[in-house]
Amino acid sequence: MDASKSCFHCGLEIQKLELIVFEEKEFCCKGCQTVYEIFSKNDLVCYYDFANSPGATPLDISAKYDFLDNEKILEKVLEFQEDNTCVVSLMIPHIHCSSCIWILENLQRLEAGVRASVVNFNEKTVRITYKSDEVSLKSIVNLLSSIGYEPYISLENYETGVKKDDRSLTYKLGVAFFCFGNIMLLSFPEYFETNEFWLDQYKDFFRWLIFGLSLPTFFYSGSGYYISAYRSLRSGMLNIDIPIALGLIVMFIRSTVDIVMGYGQGFFDSLASLIFFMLLGKMFQIKTYNFLNFERDFKSYFPIAVTKITNGTEENVPIYDIVKGDKLMIRNQELIPVDGILISSEATLDYSFVTGEANAIKKHSGDKIFAGGKQMGQLIEMQVLESVSQSYLTQLWSNDVFQKKVNQHFKTITDQISHYFTPILLLIAIAGFGYWIFYDVNTAFNVFTAVLIVACPCALALTAPFTFGNILRILGNKKIYLKNALVIEQLAKVDTIVFDKTGTITTTQIATIEYTGIGLSDNQVQLIKNSLRASNHPLSRMLYNELPETDFLKMSDFKEYVGKGVEARFEGNKILLGSPQFIGVQQEQTLAETSIYVSINDIYLGKYVFKNAYREGLSKLFKRLSKNVFKLDFLTNLQDKTTKITT
Repeated sequence: MDASKSCFHCGLEIQKLELIVFEEKEFCCKGCQTVYEIFSKNDLVCYYDFANSPGATPLDISAKYDFLDNEKILEKVLEFQEDNTCVVSLMIPHIHCSSCIWILENLQRLEAGVRASVVNFNEKTVRITYKSDEVSLKSIVNLLSSIGYEPYISLENYETGVKKDDRSLTYKLGVAFFCFGNIMLLSFPEYFETNEFWLDQYKDFFRWLIFGLSLPTFFYSGSGYYISAYRSLRSGMLNIDIPIALGLIVMFIRSTVDIVMGYGQGFFDSLASLIFFMLLGKMFQIKTYNFLNFERDFKSYFPIAVTKITNGTEENVPIYDIVKGDKLMIRNQELIPVDGILISSEATLDYSFVTGEANAIKKHSGDKIFAGGKQMGQLIEMQVLESVSQSYLTQLWSNDVFQKKVNQHFKTITDQISHYFTPILLLIAIAGFGYWIFYDVNTAFNVFTAVLIVACPCALALTAPFTFGNILRILGNKKIYLKNALVIEQLAKVDTIVFDKTGTITTTQIATIEYTGIGLSDNQVQLIKNSLRASNHPLSRMLYNELPETDFLKMSDFKEYVGKGVEARFEGNKILLGSPQFIGVQQEQTLAETSIYVSINDIYLGKYVFKNAYREGLSKLFKRLSKNVFKLDFLTNLQDKTTKITT
């Protein structure tokens, strides 16, 4: 068989010894085969017709969602619950194509208790209506996970409940669009100035109809500009909404006077169009930002519930019910939700969520462990020292730097322009009125209103949101995500760029790896590469990719000891790869060295030393930034005193 073949279900490359053939189709693992069997049994194989290999490999989630049996938690997660009918919205990160939509909207064919399911592709959510007397939410979640669509349920769901979207801008835009379209249609006879009996007969009626349509546009759709201008004046600041609001108000009053006095239909068509297009620009910017939005806090990553041990009995309880002194059980790959004391003999914790460093940390019985660490390996037990709200991670996240709503002291370009534009505009309008009032009162009022209407900075209000929205979209396509649109203008004032070292300017894909020790034969290299093949540790994957291609060997036994190393056996050969303590050799005193030690058949042969490998083009980037007078700096481990970066 060709090792380059891909899985029929998920599309991943199939290794020679892992190939599974079922119904003349090739799969990379038993999980993908099982998903195919489920679809085939329920006549859902059309799933594979919409896209090539659209699925995902299902993960082992045993006992992960047991907390959904807790009624208190269930009430927080559900959107609607009446008698036996329940509605829940679940976020499914894997939704990416039409096959995903098709299978998720046919859940009732996989589970009879599901009555309906509707997918929101943009938000990657599925809204499921089901009968609680026929199926539980836990069963639905387990079903989704078993077919590769594991939902994302976090503490944020429990705390906020059903998320309510602010649709006020959508309603205002809809009203403005309706009124704008009809006002333009009714204004056509005025544009062409045709002399037609029926048009002349009903001209006044059309004008008052236009006036009526302008009222909801002016008072409702444009209300945001008046409120913003009022607040700006109260705070003693001049923003761009002040001249806009002034122009809209004057335009409305002038147009009303024209209709009442019979001078014409006024400028209601311009008024409605300006409000509509300004709201459209706002909507474009908001939609673009929401699509690229990545704002999260620690609640988005923490579980809703945790396993509590009481008198030897395990129960799933809401995380906010955990108090000091409780005894918790943390499984493999679960986040530690609170600060506490480790009861188990040892634990290996990944604190990359908190520190950004991927190296696992060893903890022993009696050591203090902090919230945010991920347990790696077998389950552990811990005793709670602080509740969730008082943990170190919560205090860290409460810092002003991480808050979503922070007072902005930065003035945008539009605010800077309006600081001078508004008083100058009023000065010109008043000066024109003061000059003409001595000659002709009617002309004086016309000049005053004309200046305010014509000079209304609506063009600036239109261009700003469209420009910001488009820049957010362009940056998003380049994999650059900004916290908000204000950052775009602030970028122009940046004079210092700080790079994180680990994983940012360094890469794990291409590393400089050197071997020191007794020379290795081709057979020994083959044994080492095959031993690394079953490990998911980042260093194992880096070394595996670095070693030359070899034939695959049948492994008789494999064990991976978290934080220590791996042990593999091939036809009587015993291979140990890992730390010096795991291999059983005395560690050399080398500063800031990352190594994998090698032992075959209990004979120490040498070690592979990993050196920092920087991303391609980094030197060229630093030179370009330096020429643009940017000061460059970087963050790294303070203990790594040998690290130097030069341009």
